[in-house]
Amino acid sequence: MSQANLTIGALSAQTNCNIPTIRYYEQIGFLPPPGRAANGHRYYRDADLRRLTFIKRCRDFGFPIEQVRALTSLFEEGDRSCVEVRDMAQEHLDTVRMKIKEMQQLEASLMGFVSSCDETCSAGITRNCAIITDWSAREAAPPKTGDAGASAQGPAKPFKAIELKRS
Repeated sequence: MSQANLTIGALSAQTNCNIPTIRYYEQIGFLPPPGRAANGHRYYRDADLRRLTFIKRCRDFGFPIEQVRALTSLFEEGDRSCVEVRDMAQEHLDTVRMKIKEMQQLEASLMGFVSSCDETCSAGITRNCAIITDWSAREAAPPKTGDAGASAQGPAKPFKAIELKRS
């Protein structure tokens, strides 16, 4: 079903991509400049709808802008090896898995701090809070899983925040 001359609003509705993002994608070259009607309104073609749908899906899967640019190039060319797309997807999957591991470590650390606070100081005042004490320690080391902060057996162990890598 051909839908020539979609307005930016219709394109937005069909792709669930907001209008400022569509304009941004035009500015950075993800979408070609749209046609213009006599009244100055943008009009998009079916090819633009397919391209934006593809770009939106790439972004929904968390691909960074430069990888989306490369994938969009592969999408447009259509006659290159599928393994190129597969390799990019595998690389991104590896990155996602690494981030999941980091988030699980962060979750375990935070659970330890909350548990420590529950055990030692949550009924008290912030001056005596194990979390604040641990997080403000000058020489901090990352906790082992399940070993974050103070416990009923001894003083708080210093903590160093886990820094997540950004791509």
